[in-house]
Amino acid sequence: MSTHYETLSAADTYREAFAVAPPEALGERHLWPRKPGFFIVHAATAAAIAQPPAAPAVDADASAAADVEATEPNTDRVLVPAQWGLVPHWVKSASDAKLRATKLVNAKSDTASTGTAFRDAWLRGQRCIVPMTAFYEDDLRNGSKAVPTRVARVDGKPMGVAGLWARWQGADGEVIISYCLLTVNANNHALLHRYGQPGSEKSMPAILNEGAYDAWLTARPEKAKEFMRQYAAQWLTANPVEKKADKVPKGLLG
Repeated sequence: MSTHYETLSAADTYREAFAVAPPEALGERHLWPRKPGFFIVHAATAAAIAQPPAAPAVDADASAAADVEATEPNTDRVLVPAQWGLVPHWVKSASDAKLRATKLVNAKSDTASTGTAFRDAWLRGQRCIVPMTAFYEDDLRNGSKAVPTRVARVDGKPMGVAGLWARWQGADGEVIISYCLLTVNANNHALLHRYGQPGSEKSMPAILNEGAYDAWLTARPEKAKEFMRQYAAQWLTANPVEKKADKVPKGLLG
């Protein structure tokens, strides 16, 4: 399960690949938990994140109450700066938020609708797209030393990964906008089954097809899991990288 990914290296790529205005500053090239990154939503959602409307809490049978009506896609997409590592809205304090965020960078798609940390975001339709150039997995097949491996598209184009976002506000008014990546099982994936701890469940980010971006953002919660599919192995390439003492792969500095 990846806890490191690579952001886009050129501002123009945001507009060309995702139809969003690029950020004023690209930010860090290599992302780890609790680092500031970006996610993509439609403009109406971005406005709601900034100024959320009053909404009832999701109850035990929230699938109907929190349903999101699918409408004609709004192609006015917006890039939102946020922390990688979800902070659920019910977290009590900023210190608790920091502890939880490092463990909530990935959500298994098969349990996102029922797991305590991600359930509300899934049922409320708080879905997003996380733009990235590559993600990293550890190759542990040759002994105890992990070899970081960079996984990217064969054609070099950026990937849009399905994600969930959350807005947390503390008693003192502090606000944390955060997100996580959604993952799918990769036990039988021709490429990604090689990585991660031996004997453990293998997973990979839920990479979306470009034509499905707006559909993913507007789908009803009960339809959202239809987008949770493996990305074809022949469209991906994996290359081992050496690491410097500061843990940034050689030759990949942004």
